Order: sequence, then structure tokens, then C-alpha cells
Amino acid sequence: SVLFQRMDIDTQDVLEAAGTKWNFLPFRPGLVGGHCIGVDPYYLTHKAEKLGYIPQVILAGRRINDNMGRYVARNTIKLMVANGIDVARSTIGVLGLTFKENCPDTRNSKVLDMIREFEDYGVKVRVSDPHANAAEALELYGIEFTAIDTGHPVEALVIAVSHSEYKALLPHELKAMTRGEKPVIIDVKCIQPRSGLEAAGFTVWRL
Repeated sequence: SVLFQRMDIDTQDVLEAAGTKWNFLPFRPGLVGGHCIGVDPYYLTHKAEKLGYIPQVILAGRRINDNMGRYVARNTIKLMVANGIDVARSTIGVLGLTFKENCPDTRNSKVLDMIREFEDYGVKVRVSDPHANAAEALELYGIEFTAIDTGHPVEALVIAVSHSEYKALLPHELKAMTRGEKPVIIDVKCIQPRSGLEAAGFTVWRL
């Protein structure tokens, strides 16, 4: 997805084309965290290195995945600047904190990396998640869940986790959560149709 971004190609278009092959496996890019995939490869690489072998492919994959939260954040900021949004005075809404959809587990969530990167830019961040435990998020990460809706709009919206609740939202409902003439939406896992989001007035970016 990082390469396709530089080539100005939508990753989903590539996956759809590749999907015409009968045995294609439709893996999608995203924020790969959690206590399994994001951690277990290091047990193997540690053992490999002790035996004198450098597993470069595994380590390269981890470097890419470990940096993905920051990568998404930086591209969000770039789009906001391109749209003339005053980043320092704006608010970004992050929908989802858990490491995967429809579960309450926030362990090693790469959404946290994205949020911290936004904060480093001095942007205000609102975070909401219908599945995560609010008290746990506050205690463990210092993140207080706040409303992201028509009464609490934002300049940019990030659908960070593909919870069913977010898949069910219509483009105009997402648009109602934003303010300004050129709001930005980041659809990390491509759960919304690009055409619908663009028709609603969003500048769209996705992995």
C-alpha cells in the first residue's frame, strides 16, 4: 500500500484485479497490532539471530507494520494542509482504538501510535470506540473517549478500526461529524465506498 500510494494507485483496485485469479488470497493492509501477529515474529527472529541467521524478510515486515500508525498520521496531516486546514487549530476524530474490529482488546494497538503522532503535531484528538473499555483506555493510555458527532464535529475523521458500527454508517452520516469546506476522511481498512465518501464532500485517503 505504501508503494501504491507513491504510484497514485488505489490498493483496493489492485486487490480487486488480483481477485480475478481463482486462488488469490485477499489480504488487506491495515494497522497490524495485538498480542499475537505484532509480537510473535520477534520470538522467531530472536532465535534466528542467536543462531547466526538474520531473517531479513520477517524483520522488514515488522518494520513496515510497526511504522504504519505514524505513516497514516503523517498522510492525514499532509491532506489537511493541502486542503488549507489550519492543523494547529483543528481537531481530528479517531473512530476505533482496539487492535482489531468488533473486540474490546486494545493491547499493542497501532491506533495508539497514530494518536501519539497526531499529538506530536499539536493537533487535538477526539477518540471514540463502542467496543473498548473507556476506564481501561483512560487508565492505561491516558485517552478519554469523547463524542464525535454533529454536536462535536472535527476537521478530519479517521476510521481506524472496521467495527460493524462504522461499516453501517452512511457517507452523509460521517460527513455530519465534520466541519469545514474540505473535510478529510481516512478510511484505513477501506470499509466505505470511495465514491460515496467523495460524493459527500470528503477528501479521501485509505491504505
